[in-house]
Amino acid sequence: MKVAPIVVAAAAVGCQIVYPLVSGSTRDAVTVAVVALLALASILHAALNRGVVWATVLVVVTAGTGFASELVGTATGIPFGEYFYAQNRLGPSLFEVPVVVPLAWTAGFYPIWCAVTFVVRRLDTTHTRATALRIVAVAVGMVGWDLYLDPQMVTDGQWTWTAGSVGLPGVPSIPLTNYLGWLVVATLMAAVMESLDRAVGRSQQSDDRVPIGLFLWTWLGSALAHAVFLDGPELRYSAVYGFVVMGVVGVPLLWNARRGRPLRSGPRVAVDRSGTDTPR
Repeated sequence: MKVAPIVVAAAAVGCQIVYPLVSGSTRDAVTVAVVALLALASILHAALNRGVVWATVLVVVTAGTGFASELVGTATGIPFGEYFYAQNRLGPSLFEVPVVVPLAWTAGFYPIWCAVTFVVRRLDTTHTRATALRIVAVAVGMVGWDLYLDPQMVTDGQWTWTAGSVGLPGVPSIPLTNYLGWLVVATLMAAVMESLDRAVGRSQQSDDRVPIGLFLWTWLGSALAHAVFLDGPELRYSAVYGFVVMGVVGVPLLWNARRGRPLRSGPRVAVDRSGTDTPR
């Protein structure tokens, strides 16, 4: 196992543990550090295990698409609803979007992608169905991650929705349209990555214990943090919402890991119903 992603991921986890213990500008700095370290861990792991080209594509697709959606979102209210970012808290901004925000899309996407890949590649299904399942599961996993992220950051005042619209029970400050927007953007990201993965992916297996560990930490650790360690009435509800929706990926992941299957991703042959062996 390559050491660099482990060290960076451990530093990110350490910063997340510190987060509930600090406040004010120190918490803002810790927030930026968490995002940057998680993104760096993902990029390093992707480069070392899937190649520099694949990692570059990952950043362009996730951070690039994420930044574009944030620019459109803050300017027009589409697709996330009308919201704005607090300025001078998460570092410099470009067009009023903190430049660290696009990295959060990379940091969230890659661990979910690896976790879903681990599960899907252990299913006895056709290539076409596996592709569709991975796209859908990654998009749902991203929405689950946002069910933790947005309530936590809104509670901390990092961004705010301005239009009064219907939200989830217990989380009225965030409109339902936000989660629909996340589903649309994440589906687009996953579909593009799915198509490019076959073009630039490497043939050998990759050791995905680091990103899958980050996925499990986010899924289970965030539920605990929102339920116990962080202040804010909405977070008691987001602990449940995030746990349930990310569990769509997390439960089958744990089930397969429990059966002693190694946390690796690699090529597997899927048999289509015409009898032709198709790699996926």
